Order: sequence, then structure tokens, then C-alpha cells
Amino acid sequence: MKILLVSAAALIDVDGRVLLSQRQQGKNMAGLWEFPGGKVENKESPEIALIRELEEELGILTWGSCLAPLSFASHPYKNFHLLMPLFVCRKWEGIPMPREGQKLNWVYPQDLKNYKMPPADLPLIPILRDWL
Repeated sequence: MKILLVSAAALIDVDGRVLLSQRQQGKNMAGLWEFPGGKVENKESPEIALIRELEEELGILTWGSCLAPLSFASHPYKNFHLLMPLFVCRKWEGIPMPREGQKLNWVYPQDLKNYKMPPADLPLIPILRDWL
């Protein structure tokens, strides 16, 4: 089975909220909420891919030194196995804006359970809630 490497960020604002992004219509798992990020391309590290994805998706700039690895997801889907490191990021430049038509929402950690998320993301919720 093919392994798909995706890098994701738990962006934490000054109020301790986490940014979630809603998958757009027409995409796999449309309507579900997820942590911003995306596929790691050939010759990219997970950190470099995440910095690129955050700029493309949200228009923000961050640095590798501001990405702290927290946990990872490993989940089998029908056509691939997802491996997703989750980084915590508290420092970036710019204001996160939906650059790809997605909806964004800042959510308190204890409320993450109220959002429908992809199966791979679900085990990350209690980790974030307990850590924050």
C-alpha cells in the first residue's frame, strides 16, 4: 500500500485556540475540518512542506524554528496509508486568510471534538486538548 506523507500544523493563537480548515466541496472528505497543511513533495522535508503549504493556503509565513513536533497520525485509508506529523506553531507573520476558498475557524481545544474531522485526525484531538 502506498504511504502518503502529509505535514500539518496546529496553529495556536494568543487565546490558546487552534485553527481548523474545512475541506472544500469537490475534494476527498469534503466538509470535514482538518489542521492546515498538505502533501510533502519529493525532496521536501515535512517542515519545508508545511511552511510552503501554510503560505499557499493561508498566506502566512513561518520558519522551521517555530514548528515544534507534537505528535503524528498513522491511518490506513482505502487507497493509501496516511502518515502525518503534526507540528505546533505559535509564531507566524501575517493573518491567516482562506486563500483556496476554504472556511477557517479558531477553536478552543476542548471544543475540537465538536467538529467532524477525518479519521486520521481524531486521535490528535485529546493530545492537543491535554497539551494545551
